[in-house]
Amino acid sequence: MAGDPNNHRHYQNEGEKGEGVEEESAEARLWAEIKGEARQDAESEPALASYLYSTILSHPSLARSLSFHLANKLSSSTLLSTLLYDLFLESFTRNPLLLSSAAADLRAARHRDPACSSFSHCLLNYKGFLACQAHRLSHLLWSHRRRPLALALHSRVADVFSVDIHPAARLGSAILFDHATGVVIGETAVVGNNVSILHHVTLGGTGKVGGDRHPKIEDGVLIGAGATILGNVRIGEGAKVGAGSVVLIDVPPRTTAVGNPARLVGGKEKPARHQDVPGESMDHTSFIADWSDYII
Repeated sequence: MAGDPNNHRHYQNEGEKGEGVEEESAEARLWAEIKGEARQDAESEPALASYLYSTILSHPSLARSLSFHLANKLSSSTLLSTLLYDLFLESFTRNPLLLSSAAADLRAARHRDPACSSFSHCLLNYKGFLACQAHRLSHLLWSHRRRPLALALHSRVADVFSVDIHPAARLGSAILFDHATGVVIGETAVVGNNVSILHHVTLGGTGKVGGDRHPKIEDGVLIGAGATILGNVRIGEGAKVGAGSVVLIDVPPRTTAVGNPARLVGGKEKPARHQDVPGESMDHTSFIADWSDYII
């Protein structure tokens, strides 16, 4: 299971320092590519030139651009964009793993979603990506016991992006919220690395009892549109949950669960297992011949 990408990172030795330099270099290359894409878009569509300059081209780094864009998206008449910008930029500056997670999320969208035409398009327009970054920031506030502000930011994210992720929920990196509308993730949920989640997915509880009550999604999982996963259940590494499924018990690693209530493809005793990482391959239809005997 992934660690919490919102925690502070401390370099313990020269090897880790080297890794940090490599990460910074990779992020710098990504930012250069984003600026190049924005310049091309500004030249081909002059109507967007001012917008692209203010959101991307005028900024020296991804951290400043993302802070500016999120602040403007989430501001209101009483929650000023200048306040949010300062808050977000300070968070990115003091917590480098926040920015590396954002970069991993950008790459995930670009590589997994055929509709994602560029990194700059994702940065500016993908509400799943923006909601994920805003959640990371609200989770950091929650972890530092600035909970009223974390909840206020959480409310704005739900209003603006139609994505409801409790500030206490923990997300890994290289996350793709594809379309993202209607995604709900509860307080004690944990989502690992390289996970892809489509729209109208619920990671919820089963009642009003407190405590650890939400799903744990391990690395490489793919969750199809409209799936509902309830309770403190575990979706194993590299598993797949089909669209519209209702899952109330654990799903073993590298298996596919479909239906309402969800059943394992191939049966409980000898479920069919796949070798790919569905959270990365986005393969929704493996074993489709085994799902049912319905034939068109």
